[in-house]
Amino acid sequence: MTPPVTTAHAPITPLTPTLQRVAQHLANGLTAQEIATQAVLSPVTVRQYLRDIRESLHCPPRCKPPVIVHRLFTTQQVASPTADRPAPSLTPEQRLLLRAVAEHSDARDIAVAAKLAPADQRAALDQLLADTGARDTIHLVILAHGWKLLPSNPTAWSGASQ
Repeated sequence: MTPPVTTAHAPITPLTPTLQRVAQHLANGLTAQEIATQAVLSPVTVRQYLRDIRESLHCPPRCKPPVIVHRLFTTQQVASPTADRPAPSLTPEQRLLLRAVAEHSDARDIAVAAKLAPADQRAALDQLLADTGARDTIHLVILAHGWKLLPSNPTAWSGASQ
């Protein structure tokens, strides 16, 4: 008897060429508004495309962009970034936080996955952003994939609590 397929392990629906273009913009660190401007689309259309991308990747509706970007790279739906500078030296705790940010949307879930007290998570994340030179958590995930600091295959993805 085969076990039921869960959304975390269900096959990923390949993105249409249009969704792939929007996904690549997202994976390049653009916001929904910047994607709309650059792709000459209405913001409403871009938001719908982002919902379609989430659904194709089996991400929950309230899944945050860093998690979506991580899934785009791990499922090879978009081109992986290349590093423009060497990876910084991160502590094991920072690597755990990095992975938690890439795999979880809820601040409490990030703290639990990173083995941090919820009250300490923001300071630890701010320090990680400073140490990596990342503008925000989306940029952090993009940089981390370029540096090969995050798993790049879907089987290594935990799928827990997006």
